Amino acid sequence: MPDKTLENQPVSAELSADSLAASLFSEVFIADQLARDLIGKSLPKGMQISHFSVLNLLAHVGTERSPAELAEAFHVTRGAMTNTLSRLEWAGHIHIRPDWDDARRKFVSISPAGRAARDAALAAFMPRIADVVRDVGAERVRAALPVLRLLRKELAEALRQDTR
Repeated sequence: MPDKTLENQPVSAELSADSLAASLFSEVFIADQLARDLIGKSLPKGMQISHFSVLNLLAHVGTERSPAELAEAFHVTRGAMTNTLSRLEWAGHIHIRPDWDDARRKFVSISPAGRAARDAALAAFMPRIADVVRDVGAERVRAALPVLRLLRKELAEALRQDTR
């Protein structure tokens, strides 16, 4: 059972910028870990969150992506993405084909089996996520989304600046 002692405590306006940042990122990191655990336990046997994430992106964009583009999209190394793609290909969830114009490159697309696996994963964990949103309250979630999106964009920009 989660500790609810601090759950409804107001955030002091007197917190320093560093303390506020530390509190925000502590909550984000803990929420991320709990969400990953909840989703991971709900996924079909053998599927990992990284597998679902790639299948979900490919299903959502509806076009092929190169392994390098996928690695960049998920902020992982090309080696890590190659490992994930190898497992997905072995399971029959993706197709990998050579680039007909440049044989050194490859393109990845979701297979019908991959789309079915992604849909089964969504069906398995969405009721649990929907319960969490219902418990938090739809209005609170709607209010939080713009802040979380802005935070994501600012973090992406900071990361881009660090890699320059």
